[in-house]
Amino acid sequence: MRFIRIVAGTGLVALLLTLVAPATSASSRTPTPQLCAAELDCSLTEIEQLTMSDRLDFVRLMTSGAATELLPDRDPGRWRNIEGIVLMFRNNNVGPPRSWASYTDAGILEGVERGLAIASGRSEETGGNPGARLWASYLTRLANGELDNRRDHDLAWSEAEQASTDHGAKVAEEQYGEVPTATESRFFQISEVYRFMLRNRPYTLDLLNGLGQLSPVQQQNFYDWATDVTNADAGRTGAELLWNIADLQAPNATLDIVEVFRAYLSGMYQAYRADSTR
Repeated sequence: MRFIRIVAGTGLVALLLTLVAPATSASSRTPTPQLCAAELDCSLTEIEQLTMSDRLDFVRLMTSGAATELLPDRDPGRWRNIEGIVLMFRNNNVGPPRSWASYTDAGILEGVERGLAIASGRSEETGGNPGARLWASYLTRLANGELDNRRDHDLAWSEAEQASTDHGAKVAEEQYGEVPTATESRFFQISEVYRFMLRNRPYTLDLLNGLGQLSPVQQQNFYDWATDVTNADAGRTGAELLWNIADLQAPNATLDIVEVFRAYLSGMYQAYRADSTR
């Protein structure tokens, strides 16, 4: 009887090990840009393990892969300005591993990734990221020609990006106990300037009068350049401007968002003029 019990016990252990093995293997995989872009199922925590250079590759691989398949007749590079922000992070050593900025940025990329997976019919998994379905809706509407109007396009894009950003920040703070540095906190506050421009096109165009004697056509061209989500250079330039503004503020200073907006517009306009003369 003892022999029988030993055999049965051994068999049970073997069975349990067999059942547990796949889960253990899946949870211990090493995320890479290639894996995440191909599978479109990397979690926020897995994306957070990627370096900023790897995250750039990840976004670009999603663009050249699944996004190109989903948007064969349109520019698939819908996250080039996010590439610009990641470039700024990398160049300024912002967002080291397991930091608030790193988790927040990973939340943005997870939202894009899972939204792309949903829109392309590969998955319905959101990972708990509310930005995922907003990105999926954005991409589906874009593919169907429902976002040809720039105002509608920019509003849908900014809502998806905002939800993903907020989720990443929430995970950083509530799940991992990370808080932003003073400069990071100010940067993410004043990054609302960019989202404001995306969501308030007519009002922002009126504000451009403060840049000097610009004709309506010149105002329109500048605004389109500054808010073009497919323009990595504008994204990087804008991110660097906002980061420098945030970094120059006194630690406990109250942000004057109007002055920030003016400084941002002035800096972006200078960059736009330089870009236009190349």
